[in-house]
Amino acid sequence: MPYVTHPTSGRFPHNGQRGFTLIELMIVLVIIGIVASIAYPSYTRYVQKSVRTDAHAGLMQAASELERCYTRTYAYSDCTISSSSPENNYQIEKSIDGNGYLLTATTDQSDGCPDDITLSSSGERLPNDCW
Repeated sequence: MPYVTHPTSGRFPHNGQRGFTLIELMIVLVIIGIVASIAYPSYTRYVQKSVRTDAHAGLMQAASELERCYTRTYAYSDCTISSSSPENNYQIEKSIDGNGYLLTATTDQSDGCPDDITLSSSGERLPNDCW
């Protein structure tokens, strides 16, 4: 059935309601709130994990640099490493103890780890939940 304009007003006739009721808008807001409360924590964990990946890359790169240096000098003490991770989210520090080393990645950002992320010359990676 084609639309027929009203002969005196020139407008379309009003059949039924127009717009949304307050209840319908409230239901939509509740649904958006539920979806946001589920999605935001998941997104936060994703961002934290991606930041930690930068720490892993920085620690592995520093360990590689130390091992290459050790093959030339037979000591870790004279070796230099990159002081930051590839994306510059973490500062990498080394400490030499006897015949080994401990690499530590620290950051001011929220990465979801309670402690600094470490890698030792024996391959020990701490904290376990952050690797």
